[in-house]
Amino acid sequence: MADVLPDEAEILLAEESVMAHLATCSDGRPHVAPVWYHYADGTVSILTGGRKLENLRENPRVGVSIQKDIAGKAEWKVTMLGTARVIEDKEEALKAAERINPRYGADVDAYPENTLVRIDVGSGTFMRY
Repeated sequence: MADVLPDEAEILLAEESVMAHLATCSDGRPHVAPVWYHYADGTVSILTGGRKLENLRENPRVGVSIQKDIAGKAEWKVTMLGTARVIEDKEEALKAAERINPRYGADVDAYPENTLVRIDVGSGTFMRY
């Protein structure tokens, strides 16, 4: 989705290797967990399983929060709301792992049990501190 975030935020999301926090819904309550991600063209891609994946299958509405800190001091943050799509394609999941895992120091074939999820960002905010 074009023009949801400013260009500066999109560049930071694409280039920085920081953790994202994914908020899903579980039994009517928020469930927040850290995830590795890849961002491109208004879409956040993650590889996940367990509770997060179960939650997404039941309710695809999500929130994603990403913040860069240096020595405990916040530099910038991005928050996004969107809709998740579970992608049941092992080849697509491997392509995503090739983009995501090395960014965080993991082998491409680490966590082969995880499923690809793409989040179409509907709205977002960006702030530099």
